Amino acid sequence: MEDGGVAVRRTRPGRRRSRAASVGKRSRDRSRSRSPPPRKKLSSGGDAEGLQEPQYIDSEDDLFGDYDSFSGNTSLLAEIDNIEQNCIQSTDIVLDFKKKDNETGVVPIYEDVQLQNTKNMAHALSSAKTNYGNKTEHDFLRTIKDQQDSNQKPEDNILESVPSSQLLFLKESDECLAASHKAENMKERACHVNYCTDEISNLPYCHITENDDGSNEPSTSALLKPSKRRSLKDNLKTAMTVNARAPNPLPSKRQQLKHTIVPDEIGVAEKTAGSSFVDIGPFYGLPTKVKELLVQFRGIENLYDWQHACLTLESVQERKNLIYSLPTSGGKTLVAEILILRELLCRQMDVLMILPYVAIVQEKVGGLSGFGMELGFLVEEYAGSKGRIPPIKRRLKKSLYIATIEKGHNLVNSLIETGQISNLGLVVVDELHMLGEGSRGAILEMTLAKILYSSKTTQIIGMSATLNNVGDLQQFLKAEYYTSNFRPVELKEYIKIQDSIYEVDSKAENGFAFSRLLDFKYSSSLQNTDPDHLIALVTEVIPKYSCLVFCPTKKNCENVAEMICKYLNRVILRAPYVATDFLKKNQYKQMVGRAGRAGIDKAGESILIVQEKDKELVQNLVHSPLESCYSSLHLEFNKGIRSLLLSLVGLKMATKPEEVYQFMCGTLFSIQQQLLPKEKSLWDVTVEVLQWLKQSGLLKERANGHSDQNGQHNLEITPLGQATYKGSVDLAYCNTLYKDLKKGLEGLILESCLHLLYLTMPYDMISQCIPNWMIYLKQYSCLSPGEQQVAALVGVPESFITKKASGQVIKKDVDSSTVCRLYLSLVLHALLKENNIWDVAEKFNLSRGFIQTLLNSTASFSSSVLHFCEELSEFWVYKALLTELTKRLTYCVKAELIPLMEVAGVLEARAKQLYNSGYKTLAHLANANPEVLVKSIEHLSRGQARRIVSSAKMCLAEKAEALQEEVEELLRIPTDIPPNHASL
Repeated sequence: MEDGGVAVRRTRPGRRRSRAASVGKRSRDRSRSRSPPPRKKLSSGGDAEGLQEPQYIDSEDDLFGDYDSFSGNTSLLAEIDNIEQNCIQSTDIVLDFKKKDNETGVVPIYEDVQLQNTKNMAHALSSAKTNYGNKTEHDFLRTIKDQQDSNQKPEDNILESVPSSQLLFLKESDECLAASHKAENMKERACHVNYCTDEISNLPYCHITENDDGSNEPSTSALLKPSKRRSLKDNLKTAMTVNARAPNPLPSKRQQLKHTIVPDEIGVAEKTAGSSFVDIGPFYGLPTKVKELLVQFRGIENLYDWQHACLTLESVQERKNLIYSLPTSGGKTLVAEILILRELLCRQMDVLMILPYVAIVQEKVGGLSGFGMELGFLVEEYAGSKGRIPPIKRRLKKSLYIATIEKGHNLVNSLIETGQISNLGLVVVDELHMLGEGSRGAILEMTLAKILYSSKTTQIIGMSATLNNVGDLQQFLKAEYYTSNFRPVELKEYIKIQDSIYEVDSKAENGFAFSRLLDFKYSSSLQNTDPDHLIALVTEVIPKYSCLVFCPTKKNCENVAEMICKYLNRVILRAPYVATDFLKKNQYKQMVGRAGRAGIDKAGESILIVQEKDKELVQNLVHSPLESCYSSLHLEFNKGIRSLLLSLVGLKMATKPEEVYQFMCGTLFSIQQQLLPKEKSLWDVTVEVLQWLKQSGLLKERANGHSDQNGQHNLEITPLGQATYKGSVDLAYCNTLYKDLKKGLEGLILESCLHLLYLTMPYDMISQCIPNWMIYLKQYSCLSPGEQQVAALVGVPESFITKKASGQVIKKDVDSSTVCRLYLSLVLHALLKENNIWDVAEKFNLSRGFIQTLLNSTASFSSSVLHFCEELSEFWVYKALLTELTKRLTYCVKAELIPLMEVAGVLEARAKQLYNSGYKTLAHLANANPEVLVKSIEHLSRGQARRIVSSAKMCLAEKAEALQEEVEELLRIPTDIPPNHASL
């Protein structure tokens, strides 16, 4: 080549594969005498400018064409031979060959051949400088010497694309060319000629041949005879001949991945130590396709600065637990979703996302199903009665479990019990402040504490808009903390008192600054209907902007919606109450934070409607700090610490009091010592709870067990305790439930589902029931004789109902809880028969919201009773019955609509629309065109249509995966097959 560059002719990998047949025979012939050469990786080096396009040359005569040397100078090999001869005359040859198993071809042995005098090498280089006026040739030799002195080994991942003969040529080489050139120069490789500084062999390469004794050791005597010595020129040419003929090694997985993914997306594609994280793209370690999907599904083109900062935190890169807090609508969920995708795609681990409410779970399932279908993971819903416990152990695809607080706890219990908790790589908790909210907070704390205790590799991410005592939460979760006050849209807070609007201003007197008077003309009838001027506030922004109205109760919400729908950038709080409880600061901030939409509104407004009597309370509310988050384990004993300790023993996470205490030391409750009862330590509380569980028949000391050095026996869970924790039954009702189910077996009436509805009626709904006795009597009279027998069997005779309806005095008392349970059972019985919540609400004079709550609660409790019965063999008869009942309660529609309602976001009304339009199965929806759906289904947006189709596809994929797993399990050969015996 020009300028004396090094020229190497190499085959192109793609073309070599296409001609595999032509070279296969010669390869097989060579393989008889030698095994395939070892594979190494090639570091970049050498100036590749001017290199010609590699060509495949099959003819031996044209192997080198016009080139008789590496540099294009035909005298180079001859001059190298002269240098070699000069060095031989002044050095002693010391050869030490290493035996290599399964290695053939040309093996470099320079590593064992050393010069005893460095002056000899200097003399050789001096001769080269004298004999070669070409500067490039001198540099070439000098580069080789420098490489010999460097003692650097090429990295393994660089030599995957090197032809086999060059791998032979570089065998045992520990030097590499400078790696400063660009990656594309790695495609061409300069052949290395290795010279040593102390001794140089007169034969730097040898062919391994079979000796008479059958060994593969090289013949030393032959090598030492000059007459039989092969020159360096011959060896170089032989190496290049083998290079041209040798088949190209099969492409590695990394090479295949390179061909399928854009090079700038794959990056280094190597796993980092400890985390096994694989960077597969430029978008925070994710492929560009994820960014494109965010634009397609969400319309998100760029991240906020705080989102970028959070995602690039050192703690996030090191997979430390993290808590981050920003105002509502600041974009917290997007950060969590990116981290979820990284865990699923880069680390190939399952993920659990815990959300506070069923509706939010269903919305998130629909929103992420599209990502799952495009990126190859499953999205599974765990809410109400949905969700498989324990989950299917997937081998091919990873799962994103989206769960409510209660179902998330059940899921974690099952993962611990089946030994799958290590497959859970990430847990994301939305609304982390709910740790301090009663029984649900206690369940959330139990879930997180179990994960922290049982899996050291699971990362926990918690987010919230309203956190105060972050230090306690950090200590509990062993987490880093990130916060920002960023809001994409400015929020202005107002208070309405009568006709006056005041702006919340901490600098103003009393904290409120007068803003304006409402200007809306009310008629006398409208004034009576809308005394709080809701319509006036709504019509100020409708229809140009949107408006969201919060009401204190479900009934009030229904009435307000009916009133203003005749006529939503603004949030209106109907009253500073949630039910009968005054609004908390956390709740207030969550509500008003919904005002204003990024990219649509320039500012958001919130208006809290206040009566004069509540003015002072509201002043304290808007200017007070956020409430601190405190553990609820001690407040909710039955749903808190008692349930926790029962499940610890049931899961065998702790079987001794000391082990239980050790677990308790890792809870939020142990950090907040001020919550402990007076003059009691955490150990005292732990021992008291364990004693109560034993007295209640839920725990026992292990039979024939040996006590430890402190005289304490190992703990064991009883069958009732096992059923209680497996069914997530409130410990306050477990004994009552057992007695009711036992009594039900004495005369279970299956003419209809009324008896089963009574047995699965949630005990905590009884307090909300006030029977209307006239309606009670009327509905009782409509029952069949068999159904009336159910009432008598549970202890509510017809005479009692008749006397109560007529106002007569009752001499014989009847258990009030039984009466209320039966009344609520009649409500659901009518609902399952008619499938119309409006008619049932009118018939029983109840709000639709209450009936919907009753239905959801009963469906969930029915699932709990089913799991309860599965642990007790005496209740085997309930298993099949409750499975079907739970399904009916979950959907509460005609059977033909159930498949459609499995799709996230499809409720009864939408299912009827789809069914009437010809979409009668899950497959119909999965293969539907969203644009066609929008045109054929009334009031269906494009976004909703896309989510429905994606969710339907995900449901089908999940079912198919489950069936495939079942097939593979059936076909798997057992590992414990008894050995075959030849003798009969």
